[in-house]
Amino acid sequence: MQLLWQIARKLRKQITISTLQNILLLSFYGVIAIQLCYYLGVFSLFCWAKPKPSPEFTKPISVIICAKNEGKNLKRLIPLLFKQDYPNFELVVINDNSSDETLEVIESFLMLYPHIKLVDVKENEQFWGNKKYALTLGIKAASCEYLLFTDADCKPNSTHWISAMASQFNHDKQIVIGYGGYKKSKTFLNKLIRYETLITAIQYFGYAKAGVPYMGVGRNMAYKKNLFFEANGFIKHMKIKSGDDDLFVNQMATKANTAVCISQDSFTTSLPKTTFKEWINQKKRHVSTATFYKPFHKFLLGLFYTSQLLFWILSILVLIFAFKPLVILPLIGIRFLIYYLILYASAKKLQEKDLVFLGFFLEIILLLIQLRIFIGNKFSKPTHW
Repeated sequence: MQLLWQIARKLRKQITISTLQNILLLSFYGVIAIQLCYYLGVFSLFCWAKPKPSPEFTKPISVIICAKNEGKNLKRLIPLLFKQDYPNFELVVINDNSSDETLEVIESFLMLYPHIKLVDVKENEQFWGNKKYALTLGIKAASCEYLLFTDADCKPNSTHWISAMASQFNHDKQIVIGYGGYKKSKTFLNKLIRYETLITAIQYFGYAKAGVPYMGVGRNMAYKKNLFFEANGFIKHMKIKSGDDDLFVNQMATKANTAVCISQDSFTTSLPKTTFKEWINQKKRHVSTATFYKPFHKFLLGLFYTSQLLFWILSILVLIFAFKPLVILPLIGIRFLIYYLILYASAKKLQEKDLVFLGFFLEIILLLIQLRIFIGNKFSKPTHW
């Protein structure tokens, strides 16, 4: 009797271990399938797409910059903008209650460039620290129907920036999403920032190509003025300090009205954060804003991030506890092959090829940082621009 009991216990233990192994393997297979669906079904639509020649577009455009304590950057940017090879544009510069020399710098350029329009925003108790309030005043002051946005710390990569972005407008397309990269340096933080920017761009360009646009970046995007008023401006998310770019696109973008601009002439370059703490705080704001996306978009983004995290966790677990090398290793290899093909093609298109070699390490580090930010934002959310 005792012998039978020992046999039964051993069998139950073996069945339990076998069941856990099967669960691990099935979960691993499912995560691999999800990852491949994202990379091959969505992101590949961008990375292997070619810029399409568009009809010449010469309608008047308002280039809008919202500046808060950006005097030094405006000195560099404004002369560059007036070297743009575009026949008809005005520059709307918003001084958002700056405490430095921003206002004086803008006023000094008014004498040199008659196409500058100054919008001087004073402190408003109801909208204190709210960039969207300042932008709203700037958009209302703009003379043109077509609006092109960038930041004071950005610079166009070519003299054809305006014409490249504007060329994507037509009767149907009312929003144009562009790429805003960061200036390169040799530090690891710089590479991490640019890698995160690259991965984000692969996602929002890929989703837009798939007919599910969900965000754009204020460093380089455009839309029609009538669309802004159709949305009642930023009224739906005015109380959220950030999100003047991605929340507006998330609200108003559709498959029919959104175009992507992937011509290298259309790119802009910004100055990245130089300390890890500054960059983390910036990412906290971005992540907190994403919680206000449409539910379907949050599901798609959340599923991709979860599948990335689980890929690394389950790969380790199945190699330790359910090792089937003829099945597991080829699947891991396929996932990395597809990942690197997408990463290389996208990095080449967006002029970030130096990041490909470090992609393996940067992916792990970024996943852990994002996890830390997600958890941290549950307890403390950023409130100011």
